[in-house]
Amino acid sequence: MKRFVATFAALALSAGAAMADPVLGTWKTQPGDDGNYALVTISKCGSQICGVLGKGFNSSGDTIDSPNIGRKMIWDMNADGGGSYSGGKIWAPDRDKTYNSKMALSGNTLKVSGCVLGICRSQTWKRQ
Repeated sequence: MKRFVATFAALALSAGAAMADPVLGTWKTQPGDDGNYALVTISKCGSQICGVLGKGFNSSGDTIDSPNIGRKMIWDMNADGGGSYSGGKIWAPDRDKTYNSKMALSGNTLKVSGCVLGICRSQTWKRQ
């Protein structure tokens, strides 16, 4: 019985690790229209993916103080498999606009794109 419990516990722990989504973690954005960039922490929010704006930096790399730190930047994103994500929203701090968004993960880069009223933009983020 002890062996069964130990085996079951080991399988449960390894399944949890295997189910961790590869997009989870901290990502460095490209500079926006204002030259500022940020670190975004992507995590699970229930069955979906979300991201929160962390530290912000100006074009010189100096930390900036912003009331947007801690604000949700990505929400309602669905993992489609194969590094593709869709159905979510992304808020762009440099334009204060929310876009319908999708993401594509390739190794340590994440292409984030979004459109609103036919106007689209994209960035490639780097894993930190």
